[in-house]
Amino acid sequence: MNLPLDNITVVSLEQAIAAPLASRHLADWGARVIKIERPGSGDFARGYDKAMHGMSSQFVWANRSKESLALDVKSEFGQEVLEELLPRADVFIQNLAPGAAKRLGLDARSLIERYPRIIACDISGYGSTGPYAKKKAYDLLVQCETGFLSINGTPDEQVKCGLSIVDIATGMYALNGILLALYRRERTGRGTALEVSLFDAMAEWMSYPAYYTRDSGKPVERSGARHATIAPYGPFIAGDGKTVFFGIQNEREWRNFCEKVLGDANIRIDPRFASNPDRVRNRDALEALINQYFAKWTSAELGDLLERAAIANGCMNTVEDFLAHPQLHERGRVASIGSPEGPLEVFLPPVIIDGLSPAMKSVPDVGEHTDDILGELGLHPSRLRIA
Repeated sequence: MNLPLDNITVVSLEQAIAAPLASRHLADWGARVIKIERPGSGDFARGYDKAMHGMSSQFVWANRSKESLALDVKSEFGQEVLEELLPRADVFIQNLAPGAAKRLGLDARSLIERYPRIIACDISGYGSTGPYAKKKAYDLLVQCETGFLSINGTPDEQVKCGLSIVDIATGMYALNGILLALYRRERTGRGTALEVSLFDAMAEWMSYPAYYTRDSGKPVERSGARHATIAPYGPFIAGDGKTVFFGIQNEREWRNFCEKVLGDANIRIDPRFASNPDRVRNRDALEALINQYFAKWTSAELGDLLERAAIANGCMNTVEDFLAHPQLHERGRVASIGSPEGPLEVFLPPVIIDGLSPAMKSVPDVGEHTDDILGELGLHPSRLRIA
């Protein structure tokens, strides 16, 4: 069965995570993605680690189902290849260093002038305008610049996120913009120049703490594994010493928790805990009271109580626990793909489309498809080696 993005060709001059993640999601659903890499070393994300049979776990995550074209885009032959390749592309993505794409005539606005039907996406650190336009940006640095670190961690220490959340957010907004632009082209026949920056993507994610801080006059406090502005929400200790996580989102759940879990309706009407702002204000007293009640039960018993009361709860899993999680394996959410180092186990993409299976093709070696792509363009591969 045809996939939704069959017959869409994506050319991506990409590196690291944000752009590769966007193009990988396009590849998952049928797009042909031609990844342009540096001859020899390729995308520098290939060297981030050697965890997956000698391959980088981050590169594997963001680069399955692609074709690798090793090309020096600054060379005369590289420019000739692009002149043949770009008219055949539906989408072009780039996340080169600030100003590099424009110098090569490969920024989105330049491309849309030459190829009016193309969807051209620039991914940058801080956007193409403003005082930071020429500033380099990496995930952690944008976490810092947007204030994320100031709200993440414990009261005593700010902590970076353990995931590349800025890159992931940027890649997903780039994907969203590209799909919007493809739909627009279906209706109008016109291409689109678009840009997504790490800073703007994270600004969107920081909206709630920014609005809260500006309009309340006080910053969101770092609260460790607890929720900064909702209580009770976070870790609590069971009688067997294990940690149980649960969260209360509304007054109906608070009533159920008091009556069906704690078994004490009077707690619900205690003035200290009458509303969520009251509970946040008196968080220490509330948590001490809950832990006192929880000491009577094991973590398994508490899990059952919370489930019966329809209170959302979760286990404190390690990554090893997650890898063995029944929700992954009983639903078949793990698949095997090929690579230069043999089969690799990876997760399926999160979108489940009834009746369709994502592409899930191999992770390419550097330049693995160069000769085939050049031949397709009518350019002899030997010219690349001469160049």
